[in-house]
Amino acid sequence: MLYMLSSWLISAVGFMLAAYLLPGFHVANFWAALGAAAVLGVCNAIIRPIVILFTLPLTLLTLGLFLLVINGLVLALAVWLVPGVAVANLGVAIVAAIVIAIVNAVLGAVLG
Repeated sequence: MLYMLSSWLISAVGFMLAAYLLPGFHVANFWAALGAAAVLGVCNAIIRPIVILFTLPLTLLTLGLFLLVINGLVLALAVWLVPGVAVANLGVAIVAAIVIAIVNAVLGAVLG
């Protein structure tokens, strides 16, 4: 339970950092970031595996690079569902997904 809460907070921090670094990504406040992190977690658990399964041939053809597009699309869907969070376009969503993933990896490793 504590791991899930810390992962949720780390994802929210990732959202805030992505909003700070990327001009096309906007988060109104930390509460919106918490909501977006929760919705992103649900989308990653339910929708992302289905999309990866259906796009497996394209993912294999691009040697896995299409997974970046899938991550951006899932992030764009999560942002679309949460008020107070906005993304300008798919390119910004892909870069924001990369920033959030790096923050999750680094803070997850540091905090254990």
